[in-house]
This record gives sequence, structure tokens and C-alpha cells, in this order.
Amino acid sequence: MQQLKNLPIGIQDFESLIVDDYLYVDKTAIMYKLVSTGRYYFLSRPRRFGKSMMISTLKAYFLGKKELFKGLAVEKLEQKWNVHPVLHLDLNTAKYSEKEALDNVINNALTNWEKIYGAQESEKGFGPRFEGVIRRAYEKTGQRVVILVDEYDKPMLQAIGNSELQDEYRATLKGFYGALKSMDGCIKFAMLTGVTKFGKVSVFSDLNNLRDISLDNIYSDICGITEEELHANFDAYVTNLAENQEMTKDEAYAELKKQYDGYHFSAKSKGMYNPFSVLNALTSLDFGSYWFETGTPTYLVELLKKHNYNLEEMANKEVNADVLNSVDSTSKNPIPVIFQSGYLTIKGYEKEFGIYKLGFPNEEVREGFVRYLMPFYTSVDQSDTGFNVQNFVLDLRAGKIDGFMKRLKSLFSNTPYELVRDLENHYQNVMFIVSQLCGIYTRAEYHTSEGRIDMTMETSDYVYIWEFKFEKSAQEALNQIEEKHYADPFKASGKKIVCVGANFSNEIRGIDEYLVREV
Repeated sequence: MQQLKNLPIGIQDFESLIVDDYLYVDKTAIMYKLVSTGRYYFLSRPRRFGKSMMISTLKAYFLGKKELFKGLAVEKLEQKWNVHPVLHLDLNTAKYSEKEALDNVINNALTNWEKIYGAQESEKGFGPRFEGVIRRAYEKTGQRVVILVDEYDKPMLQAIGNSELQDEYRATLKGFYGALKSMDGCIKFAMLTGVTKFGKVSVFSDLNNLRDISLDNIYSDICGITEEELHANFDAYVTNLAENQEMTKDEAYAELKKQYDGYHFSAKSKGMYNPFSVLNALTSLDFGSYWFETGTPTYLVELLKKHNYNLEEMANKEVNADVLNSVDSTSKNPIPVIFQSGYLTIKGYEKEFGIYKLGFPNEEVREGFVRYLMPFYTSVDQSDTGFNVQNFVLDLRAGKIDGFMKRLKSLFSNTPYELVRDLENHYQNVMFIVSQLCGIYTRAEYHTSEGRIDMTMETSDYVYIWEFKFEKSAQEALNQIEEKHYADPFKASGKKIVCVGANFSNEIRGIDEYLVREV
């Protein structure tokens, strides 16, 4: 294997990355476009997507550290390299379970800045102190100030479900960020990043000078890795990965695309690879679920369960731009926060009516998310998920539908009462999770010319057609499959076609009967 530069896994500081000679994907041309065409920006991207590295790169640039950019695109684009005072606030450094946590982080940042630029006793409160620091930094250096805020929304996200704490955080942040507008004459550039954008009566309500580029096609590749960047920067690493996995390089590229590509941050944007997952796969020489190993926020599941959301609908959602653009913490719609958190992405766009179609970006997210959901919707322990799924898959591959249904009935019968609210929706959600985790070619609500099949599953030898009823009968379900000719589109496949009709019973809180018919 070739000796290559180390890949910057977990490194979020641009200067240390360059000094220690890690591989860097050059994003400085798009960074220069950002700073040369505007002043106030907001960018939303999923966690582990390169936001902190972007902020760190901007910091080094505005501090005039030209030597760090040797050989990069901005070296030729920038002629002045002025040194600006930079106020950098990282809100990702604390857990915000109590109001004092946010106060402490902001107070510590202000205190450190005041040691450099001075303080005035008359400045009381975070907003006036921040305004004072900005003014004095400008007066002391003669250069306008640069303000960089990383993960601005972490306190708000951690307080989802706690309206009182969210109100406290909102008031604190709104007062603090108000300085971005009141001190405009002293500010050269400001950039706020986060996972989500909270709308309506939120921290942004007074910041009408902040340009949101989250869905801007021009900046869609400012974070993440494009297909072109993957081939240009990582080809030798992919060669090593292919050799270790005993596959061709083309096959390795195809698997990387399947697992980690597919994020779209505008209607027309190219697909983006998750950088954290790609770097880990190329370092470990294996295709793993790296993004999920860093932790999935429980607030996502709490939102889904709190509002009794249909998971199949979530995975095939159609929305307009207003839904995508902001998160309202009081809303009953969990889709904006799930989209902005990176578990859903733009899969299509209907221009006439401005409708976006959402879906899972790739296999890592699809499988990881539904695997994560399973313990929240069933009695299966998270550590047992793999074993349960394996048994389901083996039954289907072998044509053992009775074994599959026995496991499925057991899964429902063991579900604790406190996990279930709307029984019919709960059954649909569990079936969605099971079908997705099986990893078999699955299509829920498959449309034919005569109706809509609840679910189909395909293996190398079998096609399974499912119809589910609630408080009716398995015979009615099976009759519907036959009367609407659901099997017809699959007859040319040459596979055995197995039709399954099942009924969910409210009384026993599970499947009370099922019937099987081979076509």
C-alpha cells in the first residue's frame, strides 16, 4: 500500500491541519467568494459535516496568516491579507441542561475578549458587553471586526421539549446576537453556523441583515466532499480501500457513493459526500456506520414519538421551502429539524409549485437511523437489533414465511404499553422499521394501475407482497391482493411470488391472524 498523508479525522483547526501536513480539500476559492461578495451569513449543515473547519479556515484567513494558504486557491485570489480582530465563539463546548451553562460559556468568551480589548463597568448584560468589545476592538486595531459563531443552535436543540428553558436560551441569544446589527459600522464580516435554523419568534427575528445560504446552490459544496473532490484528492486512498476489501477500485467508489453520498443542499445542487464518514472509511479501510457511531440526538426520536409521526411518510415527504428553512420549536411537524439534522435530504424538486421531495440521503443514514429507532418502537434492546434483523432476513431468503411471521408477531406482542399511542400508526411504523432493516429490496406503498400495495420485499428467489388490515381480517387483505392483481407486475421476474394478508388486532395489540398464498 502507498504511504499517504494522514487524513484529518477529528481535526477541526485549520492551522494545525496545515502545520501538521494533513490532507486538506481546498475550499478556499468558495470561501473567498463568500467573503468578497457579502458580510453577514448563516449556514446550516448536519453535524460532522465540516462547519467547524470552515469557521477555523475563515479565522486564519481574517487573521492574515498567508503562510498557511501556500499553494491553495485563495493565495492567488487575495492581494491584501489584512489582519482583522476575530471574535470566535464556539457553543459546541458545553452541555446545556441548565440555564447557567449558556450564561457561563458566553461570559467566559466575553471575559477573554475584554482582557484583550478592555471593558467598561457601565456595560451590563451580555448584549452591551458584546457591543463594547466590538467597538473597542475596532478602535484599538483600526480594522473592522470579524465575528464567527460555531454551532449557535446547540443550546436550543438540547432544550427541545423544555419550553421554559428554550425561552430562556432564546432571550439570552437574541440579546447577545443583537450586537451584530447595532454595531454594523464596526463589523467586517460575520458568520453563524449550526445544525438547524430556528424561525419565527427566535434568535434571528431581529437579524434581517443575515443572509441564509443553507439552501443556496452557489454555496452547496462549501462543506462536504463532491464527487470530483473525492476522485481528485482521495484516489490513492480508494485504491488501498479496494485492495483491503478485495474489490476493484470502481467497486470501491460505487460502495462509497452508496454509503456516504447523496446529500443535496439545494434543488439543483450536486450530491455531497459526508466527509466524516468518507475519511473514516478510507482510514479504517472498511465501510462502516461512522456518522452514527458519534451519537444520534435523542431529541429526534422524541419529536417523532411525541407527535406520533408516520415513519413511512417521513421517509417520502414532500414539503415547500418554508418548511425546510426554519425550525419552530412549538410546531407539531418534526420534518424541518430532521431534514436540517441530515437524516433527510432533498431528492427531487417540482419547480412549478416549489415542492421538495425528501428522503434518506444514503445507506449509512437509512440503515443507521431505522436501526437506532427500533428500540424506541419495540421491546428489542439496541444491542440485539443486529441479531433480530439477521433472523428476519434468513427466513425471507429461505422462503420461511411462517418463521418470519412468528418473529413479527412476537415483536408486536412484547411491545410495552407505554411505547404505543395510536395502535394502527404504531404497527405501520414497526413494519417500516423491520422492512428497512432487513436490507432486502423493499418498497412500501408500491403503486400499480389498480391500487397501492402496502409493502413488497424481494430476495434473489422470492417476491413477497404484503397487505395489512386493522380490525378486519387476513382474508380481506388477501382478497384485495387478488382482486387488484397486485402480483401481475412481478410475474415476469421468474421469482416465486408469495402473497401475505395480515390483520392487526386492537384487542391483543398485535397480529391476530395471517394467510399466505403463492401465485
